[in-house]
Amino acid sequence: MEVLNITLKGTLAGVFGTGLGGLLIVLLGKPRKTVLSSVIALSGGIMLSVVFSDLLPEAIKMGGPFSAFIGLLIGVVFLLLLDLYLPHCHFQSRTDGDCKQVRYIRTSILIGLGIAMHNFPEGLAIGVGYAASEKLGLSLTFIIGLQNVPEGMAMAGPMKAGFLSNLSILMWTALAGVPMGLGAFCGALAGGVSSLILSLSLGFAAGAMLYVVFDELLPEADELSEGHSATFGAILGVIIGLMVSLF
Repeated sequence: MEVLNITLKGTLAGVFGTGLGGLLIVLLGKPRKTVLSSVIALSGGIMLSVVFSDLLPEAIKMGGPFSAFIGLLIGVVFLLLLDLYLPHCHFQSRTDGDCKQVRYIRTSILIGLGIAMHNFPEGLAIGVGYAASEKLGLSLTFIIGLQNVPEGMAMAGPMKAGFLSNLSILMWTALAGVPMGLGAFCGALAGGVSSLILSLSLGFAAGAMLYVVFDELLPEADELSEGHSATFGAILGVIIGLMVSLF
């Protein structure tokens, strides 16, 4: 029953995160770059603080520094391979690859598939977080759900431009978050096997989140930044993440 509860929480974090991003596009359209930059940087800052104040210390506690480091390395490599073979882009329109035709629905589907695949390791982080402690699991559920909002916006933007119905936009952006539930399920099972597996899994989650922060969130926030919106957003995110960890 506990595994099913964790799976449900992971699924809800994914569905509500990407779905909320789709809803924001439906209701408000594309937000100002400063606002989006701050939100993305905020998510990155929160994730960074949780990695170093919760995930890695817990991984070391469960299995020692070696297993934690190996798990971290595997997490980074796994996300790197996902990016190489299933690349996805974010909210802004780029001029390279599949994103150059960002106004077409086909592009939004490709982005959605990439987002869905990237949601699995994030769900894994939620699952192993709950396996370690309820507090860590709740923190990760909130933080990763928040990080998924810009992802949902990335997917909904081209759909809106392609004149897809609002109901379809909400449905497809929400569905992109479902794989997070599968990741949470696998994480909960892995975390319940042994302290060594839990340590490796926590390290994996830390590595995956570090890759997302440094490869996607912070560069994206900086590119969208006007003035110091990304800098202050990231700093505020770190502070919030530390407060969540302490309390």
